[in-house]
Amino acid sequence: MKILAIEASGAVASAALVEDNVLRAEFTLNYKMTHSQTLMPLIAEIKKYLELDINTIDYVACSAGPGSFTGLRIGAATAKGIAMGIDKPIVPVSALAGLAYNVYMTDAVICPIIDAKRRQVYSVFYKWENGKLEAWKEDCIDMIDDVISDALMFELPVIFVGDGVFLYKDIIESYDDFMIAPASCNMQRAGSVASLAAEIAAEEKYVASGDFKPVYLRKSQAERELEEKMHGADKDD
Repeated sequence: MKILAIEASGAVASAALVEDNVLRAEFTLNYKMTHSQTLMPLIAEIKKYLELDINTIDYVACSAGPGSFTGLRIGAATAKGIAMGIDKPIVPVSALAGLAYNVYMTDAVICPIIDAKRRQVYSVFYKWENGKLEAWKEDCIDMIDDVISDALMFELPVIFVGDGVFLYKDIIESYDDFMIAPASCNMQRAGSVASLAAEIAAEEKYVASGDFKPVYLRKSQAERELEEKMHGADKDD
C-alpha cells in the first residue's frame, strides 16, 4: 500500500511517501516561503528520487486541520487535485493527531497545541493505549490557561508538541511534569500523517476526493471581522 501524505496545517510544508509501513521519502520545509510555493516542488522531488508513477498511489493522505486557514486550503487543494487526477480517495488526518503521533508509545500524556491567536490554541490530549493513539476529547479551541489547567488534572507527565510550544514555552517549563518535545518531533511531519493514515485507511475511514473538506473549528479572521462590522452596523440602526 502506497500513501502520499501532505501536511500544510501550520508553518511547516511537508510531503511524504510511505509504502507498506516503510517511509520511502519525506521532505519538510519550515522557512519563510508559502505553501503555494513549496508543496508541489516537494512532491515533485519525491516523484523524481523514487521514480514514482503517481498512478500507483493507493491513497492521498492530508492533514485536515485544525490550523492555519490558508495552509489548510492550500493543502486540501493540492490533495484534491492529485487524488482527482488519479481517481483515488483521500484519508483525512487530524493535524493534532498527526502531531501527537510524532511521540510514539510513551506513557506520558501528549498535548498538541497549535497557535490560534489571542492566547487561544487548538488542542486535545492523547494517550497511547494498547498500541493505539487515543484522544481523550474532541479537537477543540481553548485558552492556553485552560489547557494548562486541564493538563494538571492528569497528574501524569505531559509532553507538549506543536507551534504553540514556542509561544508558551515559559509557562510550560514552569511545571515540573511538563516537557516540550525536541525539534525532531515538535512540529508537523507528513511522515506521521502517512503512518496514521495507514491505520485510518485500514478502517475504511477515507473519503472521495471531491468530498474532502478541511476542519477549521472556527471562522476565519476575515469572516469574524465582517460579522463584527455587521453587528456594529445593526447597533447603529
